[in-house]
Amino acid sequence: MADFAKRPEVTIETMGKVHNPSGAGVRAISTQVKNKTQKIREKEKAELDNAVSDDHETKVKDVGTARRNITRKKSTENEGTFDSHKKKQGGPGKGKWLDIQDGSLDDYADPVDVNDPLYDETKEGKYILSGGDALIGEEEPSGYYESEGKAIYGPMLTLPEFKIRLAESIREYFDSGDSDEVIRSIEELKCRSFHPEVVKKAISLSLDEGPRERELISRLLTCLHPTPLSDADMEEGFEILLQGLEELSIDCPDAKTMVGSFLARAVVDEVLPPAYLSTQNNERPGDPVVEKAVSLLSREHCTARLEHVWGPGDGRPVAELKTVLDQLLKEYLMSRELDEAARCVREMNASHFHHELVKRGVTHAMETADPKDALDAMSALFSFLTKNAIVSEYQVAKGISRLNKLLPDLSLDIPSAPELLSEFEIMVKERGCLPSSPKRVEVASPKPAENGTAQ
Repeated sequence: MADFAKRPEVTIETMGKVHNPSGAGVRAISTQVKNKTQKIREKEKAELDNAVSDDHETKVKDVGTARRNITRKKSTENEGTFDSHKKKQGGPGKGKWLDIQDGSLDDYADPVDVNDPLYDETKEGKYILSGGDALIGEEEPSGYYESEGKAIYGPMLTLPEFKIRLAESIREYFDSGDSDEVIRSIEELKCRSFHPEVVKKAISLSLDEGPRERELISRLLTCLHPTPLSDADMEEGFEILLQGLEELSIDCPDAKTMVGSFLARAVVDEVLPPAYLSTQNNERPGDPVVEKAVSLLSREHCTARLEHVWGPGDGRPVAELKTVLDQLLKEYLMSRELDEAARCVREMNASHFHHELVKRGVTHAMETADPKDALDAMSALFSFLTKNAIVSEYQVAKGISRLNKLLPDLSLDIPSAPELLSEFEIMVKERGCLPSSPKRVEVASPKPAENGTAQ
């Protein structure tokens, strides 16, 4: 067997004898190394005994286990100043650009001196932007936030809130007719960017009302221009109205005709420039609304006619209503168009005054060259109006009663008035224009003279 197979196991004690089997003259660990190691251990032990405990010293609870139980004492010196955006190795701050702190952008900083001509207070955080399109620097602040000490630019309300407040003011205006109160309420809302909505809301609300309310809205638009509604607000408001006209036509079939009348009236009242219709006519060729407005403005004496575009039911006095009735009845006796006459009576919106229509209609028929034919046409008109629920039977009966009271005066101008009135009463009874149980109207017959002749 070889000699190397008989060598003993190499250990700490025999390390120095591996290459020296006899071990003569060689020590396993020298005395110099032992002394140096002893000094290092003594020094470390002295340092541990005299060292002050560190707040951030890591302590291991379970020694010799694979589990890592590490606790760090909380710091009271820098507590609450940790910024997670600046920590490394991922987290919320990873991959983000931080503010440049090397001063390279100092030359491009905004002026901070109040006396600097380029100073802008909005850059110093002294303003608050609300909803809407706010033009900072071009318009005055809408309000002032006292607790923050900042100005507020933009509307103070949202668009739905503004429409609700505006609708309440306009409905109150329908009752009071005070345009100054509407102007005051619009200014108090402080929603300058929503002013075009005033035009659309006002006109759309009037479409469901009568001629009086539409006349009030036309006058209101005149009062609102040019303050608080500017030329641009008026044009944009009518533009919004024309865009949403299809939806309005669902609830109001005559919406396009009435909006065309509003457009023509606005041009006459100098609320809109005449060039606005030309622009709309080019942008909307064949639009019935624009064509209606152009046709109204193309008529002879259009200014005088458009001032009364909403008919006599716009709150005019009784004298003007009587004038309109005379024109309506004379035109009907010439044309005999029942539909046109019914439309005019409906637009009057004066159901309480229809008895005057009967009285004047019979009077004009008696004054014609052929009174019997004219009275037959009048009875046909009143029959058409009652069947279409435009004029009530009570108003027809009241008109005949008034004619009987005025019969002595009529007989002075029209000697045959009593006979003609009796014939007319029979006509309307046959056509069902009187109530089912009407009060009998006594016709004053002429008194006979002493010699037997009629006076």
